[in-house]
Amino acid sequence: MQRSLDDITSIRPIIGMEIHVQLATQTKLLTRAPNTARPGAEESHPNTLADRVVLALPGALPVMNRAAVELSMLVGLALGCRLNERTIWDRKSYFYPDLPKAYQTSQYDLPVCAEGVLDVPVMDESGFIDLSAATNPVRIIRAHLEEDAGKLVHEGASHSLVDLNRAGTPLLEIVTEPDMHSADEAVAFGRFARTICKAVGATQGVMMRGHMRFEPNINLELTLKDGSAIATPIVEVKNLNSFRSLSGAIAYEIKHQPRRWVESGETHGPGMKSTRGWDDDKEITVLQRSKEDALDYRYFPEPDLAPVVLDQKWLSDIRARMPELPLAKMKRYVDGQGLSERDAQQIAESKAASALFDGARTIAPDSGVPASDADRHASILIIRSVTKAANALGKSIGELDLDAARLAELVKLRHEDTISAQSADAVVAAMIGNDESANAIAEHLGLVQISDTGQLETWCDEVIAEQTEMVEQIRAGKAAAIGRLIGEVKKKSGGSADAKLVKDILERKISGS
Repeated sequence: MQRSLDDITSIRPIIGMEIHVQLATQTKLLTRAPNTARPGAEESHPNTLADRVVLALPGALPVMNRAAVELSMLVGLALGCRLNERTIWDRKSYFYPDLPKAYQTSQYDLPVCAEGVLDVPVMDESGFIDLSAATNPVRIIRAHLEEDAGKLVHEGASHSLVDLNRAGTPLLEIVTEPDMHSADEAVAFGRFARTICKAVGATQGVMMRGHMRFEPNINLELTLKDGSAIATPIVEVKNLNSFRSLSGAIAYEIKHQPRRWVESGETHGPGMKSTRGWDDDKEITVLQRSKEDALDYRYFPEPDLAPVVLDQKWLSDIRARMPELPLAKMKRYVDGQGLSERDAQQIAESKAASALFDGARTIAPDSGVPASDADRHASILIIRSVTKAANALGKSIGELDLDAARLAELVKLRHEDTISAQSADAVVAAMIGNDESANAIAEHLGLVQISDTGQLETWCDEVIAEQTEMVEQIRAGKAAAIGRLIGEVKKKSGGSADAKLVKDILERKISGS
């Protein structure tokens, strides 16, 4: 039968997702060996984090990590899943150099979490949420706990080396129904799931370190000219560790699957699924395995691990640990504190930033700052000055030595115009690792704004006399030029002149001259 792209009248992408989340426990899933995904973990020399359990030495027995189970439960609750009252462990058998046991401890028919629904908000390309748009519900089939494998290091053309440091890392695999229909929807789901997993403390979520890996399953429903519909074979793209790669791989498959159907005539069915990898440099997917049947992993119950039984007390304890989730926090900041959606999201998605914000805006009114001003200044300081200080040090906000009470001091200084917004950057940077008050630091750095109107008027008169051409431009209607005059006054003051007062004085003098 002759086929052509012209036979296709419409294309509907069908996308499901598997997300592999490395849990941020101190130790590995089945042993007390250090976890490579733990908070503060540094790169270690190969095979220095592999003990007898990881190496599968004779007689070595596993012990389940309770913290990993509890983090999995927290993620499940946050994703709207049901927690199974009884969950068991299974051996998933396969042979590969980075798996010394020749089986992976996983979960087959009784996972920790099952049957959830996550309402995913609409996001733009930068990941900013639109609260006014309708959400996209994505059904969660399951979230099961397993151990990660090691990795192969391809240092030479003729051989590969095995590094087992990652082997045994607790891994939560989240599996969805095919409820997404575009690359944008899939990326939004990935971003939102990452935000949730970080918020409950399950993972650090550093993509470049492999804390989260995405594996989309993509096929298309093609409607043909004769009114019939066919589905293309499913393609699973493995081990994507960035949202750019996730978007690119899905977009590539959506573009190229119709042509594959034209060339081969193959449609969705048993044994037709293929696995592909993503080439970041060429921006193409590359065939790894084709026409797969369901692999026979010979699952059977793990005899060395007892089932986990979830009683009501344990469930209550887990629920009590559930923090306010970022989307709810974002809505609270927009509705209650008057923040823009973007500012609210930037703060809400960081546990440390939101703790600073909530603390500082609560403390500042005790020193006479109106609540609305406290909200505004605290948010600006965190988004601008605190974030800038963290980036300069190569740290997260949570790693900075800065508490809400000290930030509230700075909120008061900004409310009173004691320091400028630009000077606040320098004060925050100096506050890190320094016990002095914000006011003392501002004075020591010479950043307290001069509001002596007599002195300011003198400087303004000097600048007006020196910059006659610019003054004439302002009188001719070029109002923006006054910014340059303000800059000249600030130079004379060593940067300490109150810009708002200077602007008022200059405008009065120029218009009245």
